[in-house]
Amino acid sequence: MREPRIALRSIRATLAATRSMSNLTSLLKSILHNIGVVAVGLGIAFLGTKIDLLLGIGGFNSPVAAAVGWLLIAIGFLIRVWATFYFYMNRMKVISLVPQQALVTSGPFRFSRNPLYLGGNVFIFFGAALLLGSPTALVFTAIHLPLVDLFIRREEKQLEQTFGEAWVRYKHQVRRWI
Repeated sequence: MREPRIALRSIRATLAATRSMSNLTSLLKSILHNIGVVAVGLGIAFLGTKIDLLLGIGGFNSPVAAAVGWLLIAIGFLIRVWATFYFYMNRMKVISLVPQQALVTSGPFRFSRNPLYLGGNVFIFFGAALLLGSPTALVFTAIHLPLVDLFIRREEKQLEQTFGEAWVRYKHQVRRWI
């Protein structure tokens, strides 16, 4: 009787190690992916500073704005890492032109139907604009949010077609952005 128990323990240990490795891989992928999103946010803010100079718009250089900018970037990064981790754990792609094959409703998706957009397009982009002190980058960020909302509405129609009643229940329980 001892040999099957030992074999069973060994199998359980192997499965636990595989799950841990899978979690670590998902976390690393999430972090790397979202470093890219921060780089995009900073790039857009940097472009905003160049347009500010070109148009003669004075930027702002404030320690308070820079501190708030860093805080927003950090919050946005953490929200996105949390959300992408759940995507990768469910073997989903973060950037996909086709509807997803799983409906994720746990983790940050319990609070927002769109934590990826919230973390990146709101927190990281506004944070980067504040950090670099660019009025133009702030305006660009504000202007692009209605366009993101249109994109979200299209995605949500696809999700309703794919997941039906499960999506409708989730949609009524959780806010779109926050």
